[in-house]
Amino acid sequence: MRSRSTALLLVALLLLLHANHLPGMQDDGGAELAVLPDIARSSGLTLSSSSLPSEGDTVTGQLTLLVTVSGTGTVGWMRMDLVGGSTTTMVNATASPWYTSFNTRSIDNGTYTVLVTAFDSDANATVTLESGSFDIANQEPIITAFTVLNAASGNGTSSSDRLWFNVATTGTLAFRWGANDDDLDRATLANVPGSGTPATDGPGTLAYGWDWAPGDLGEGTWNPVLTVSDDSGYNVQKTIFIGIDRTGPSLQNVLVGSAGGWQSTSSVTMSGLISNANDGFGSGVSSAAWSLDNSTWTSTTSDEITLTFDEGEHTVYVRSTDRAGNDGPVVEVDVAVDLTSPEGLGWTLPELTTSRTGAISVTFSAEDDGSGIDESASYMEYGFDANGVGATPDLTGRWVSLGTGGLNGSLGLASWATKSGQYLMLRAVVTDEAGNSMTTATSSYQVLPGLDLRWNASGTVIDRLVVKPTQVEGLVRITSTLETNQAYFGGPVKLRLETAPADRLSNVDWTVLETRTVESADLNDAMEVIEWNLTVTTQGQLDIRVVIDPFDGIDEYDESNNAAYFVVTGASISPGLVPSFAPSLGLVLLAGLVVGVLGRRPRD
Repeated sequence: MRSRSTALLLVALLLLLHANHLPGMQDDGGAELAVLPDIARSSGLTLSSSSLPSEGDTVTGQLTLLVTVSGTGTVGWMRMDLVGGSTTTMVNATASPWYTSFNTRSIDNGTYTVLVTAFDSDANATVTLESGSFDIANQEPIITAFTVLNAASGNGTSSSDRLWFNVATTGTLAFRWGANDDDLDRATLANVPGSGTPATDGPGTLAYGWDWAPGDLGEGTWNPVLTVSDDSGYNVQKTIFIGIDRTGPSLQNVLVGSAGGWQSTSSVTMSGLISNANDGFGSGVSSAAWSLDNSTWTSTTSDEITLTFDEGEHTVYVRSTDRAGNDGPVVEVDVAVDLTSPEGLGWTLPELTTSRTGAISVTFSAEDDGSGIDESASYMEYGFDANGVGATPDLTGRWVSLGTGGLNGSLGLASWATKSGQYLMLRAVVTDEAGNSMTTATSSYQVLPGLDLRWNASGTVIDRLVVKPTQVEGLVRITSTLETNQAYFGGPVKLRLETAPADRLSNVDWTVLETRTVESADLNDAMEVIEWNLTVTTQGQLDIRVVIDPFDGIDEYDESNNAAYFVVTGASISPGLVPSFAPSLGLVLLAGLVVGVLGRRPRD
């Protein structure tokens, strides 16, 4: 009875196998094998990974995982979970590669494992792979304080606002710091004045500061760097700006009158006594002093003084004093009177192209051996002209003042593209301190196109210089590289391949063999490579050129680099056909007959 029941059960199972088919399961004949639905089977898949964290590892930042699948079966999906106090799915992928790069800074620090789960759709089963337990520690230290005590001035936040100290060579600098972190470890201090480096603060007990007294604190500026580290391996830094000053200020470029040098009146103003004084790394300038004999000094807190001189050459002695009472070196300033007219030297302005936008700086240089140039009374004028010739700009119709005066100004246009081919005309009216004036001759500067299309010399080559002139062996390949010096949005660029006999007469034109079009979008990377094929069918030298914009429809900075030239020679490889050394068929037959006749002759 039991064997009958077993047989009936087997028959029922076979019927179910024929009635229910699972996709992807086939026998050797190609027919699908029926399987029982919802019945899990053992999977033949194996998961492995060399990038899983090991037991006891510490992970910070990105966690990158790559899982390798081996064995038999089909992976329907694979999920990689970060399992700790809660479970975070890092990736749920349905196709290889089975990879993820997960930023662990998005979750709390703690202890975790990585659980990889793959579903085998062939076996209707899952396969897992789990890492060892590891720690995630992502908190960085936060520096809350970093300063040096007892500064004379400043706050140390930048190189222009340093903490200044009038400390002796054998004095002490008291550095103090503070930081927040859950596993603070140690701090170091670098870039400090004097020889040596302060000892590390920590690990263990932290002093949160250094009393730095190396015994050789020199004058100068430093940018001490505090580095705070924690047990998780994080390092953060902060810089403070300090200086030590024990030297008086120097004084340079004292301005005489409005232009300097020679003056036309006996009453002369000297300015910049304070603003042009430089205490270097020091505490700053507080006053100035002047003398006519370098013996009797008069002090002033004003930036300028007015003195009366007789006609001729004079010397004024000037020095500056800082807030610490240090006197700087004495500077000799020459003052004189002269009536010499100024002399123009030339213009300084950038190259003008249609690619330029906004204002350009324009300067006219002039000199005067006497009283010097009066910038406030001098001025420049400009205009636009069609050919750069004439006394008045014909396109503008008049001279226009450039700026508010002086020989340094700017010319502002929203776009120079509208001025292509035109000439910027300039002239200057220069006046010296004595009232002498001169007007310069007109100078013209053409506005050139900013765009330049050209062939890259090293990227434009021909593969052969000598070929056999046939349809097969006469093939020549030319690789040309089109470059642009700036972004180009002007529409298609026409290119042509042209040839001409090398021994042609002057009235023989180039023959166009092929025309190509390069869209402006292809020049987004400022380069496009074009391949040309040319077949040489005749002997002799042949000139070849590839031409950019053959109809000159694109306005360019330099039209002379729009063609690249080559010379190829069509030459016969051998002097002619050589007759074969093999005997003809007739000669072979004749030789056979002769041999046969001789073989049948009787011997003597």
